[in-house]
Amino acid sequence: MSKLDEKIGFIGGGNMAFAIGSGLIRCGIVKPLQVMVSGPHIENLARWRDIGVATTDDNNEVLELANIVFICVKPHILGDCVAQLKCKHVPSAKDAKKLFVSVLAGTTLDDLEEKFSFMEEPKVIRTMPNTSMQVGEGCTVYTGNERVTPQELAKVHLILNSLGLAQQVPESMINAATAVAGCGPAFVYTIIEAMADGGVKQGLPRAMALKFAAQTLLGAAKTVLLTEKHPAVLRDEVCSPGGATIVGVHELEKGNLRSTLINAVEKSSQRAAELGKK
Repeated sequence: MSKLDEKIGFIGGGNMAFAIGSGLIRCGIVKPLQVMVSGPHIENLARWRDIGVATTDDNNEVLELANIVFICVKPHILGDCVAQLKCKHVPSAKDAKKLFVSVLAGTTLDDLEEKFSFMEEPKVIRTMPNTSMQVGEGCTVYTGNERVTPQELAKVHLILNSLGLAQQVPESMINAATAVAGCGPAFVYTIIEAMADGGVKQGLPRAMALKFAAQTLLGAAKTVLLTEKHPAVLRDEVCSPGGATIVGVHELEKGNLRSTLINAVEKSSQRAAELGKK
C-alpha cells in the first residue's frame, strides 16, 4: 500500500471526516502525526485524540498546516467558515500548493472556487464519499477543477480508493452518485433491519436475525461485484420453480420495493442539488 508524506487536514471533525481520517491511519496511508482536525467544540473531538490526531478549535491552524485540506462542514455553514478563514489567512507561497477536497453534498466546483478565491486560483476537488469508509468499504466519486494536476488527482484517488472504491466522474453525475452511494447505506440499513424483523417474527433471536441479514446483504453485494452478473440473473439463479424464494420475491413486487427504492434515489438526488443552492 502506498503512503503519503503530505499533511492532511480536516475542517470539521464529524462522522464523515472521522471515517476518512481514521481509515487512512488504520490502513497506513498516513501516520497520526500527519493529521490535524478542527471543530467548534474541541470536546467533541475526543475520538480523534484517541487515535493520536492533533485537534484544534481554530480552522486556520488546519489551513496553515495541511497540504490537503478536507472541507467537512455542513453546506449551509460553508460561507461563515470560509469568511473566518479569509479574515485570518496570511497569503504565502504555500497557498499555490494547497488542495481543497470538499465532501459537501450539492456544493459545486464553481461554488467552491468562488468561496476559496481568497487563496488565488484555488485547487478544489468535489467528492461524494459514504460512511462505509470507516470499515474500508466506501464508495466515492470525485472530480476536480482545471487547476488540479493529474498527480494531485492521483493522490486524492489513493486516499479515497484505499478506503473502498473511488472513481472519477463528470461533475454532472455527482448528485446522482450522492443518492446511490452517499445516501444508499441508510437505505440498505433499513432493508437489513426489515429483514431482521421478519426473522424475529418467524422465531429467530434478534441478534442472530441481524447477523444473518447483514451477512446476506454483504454476500449478495460481493457476488454482484465479483461475478459481474446482472442482479436479475443472480436473482433468477436463487428462485427455484415453486420454491420459497420466488414467493418472497412476489411479495416484494406487490410491495413496490423496486419502485420505492428508485423513488428514494431520485428524491435524494434532487435534494442534494437543492442543498447546494441554499
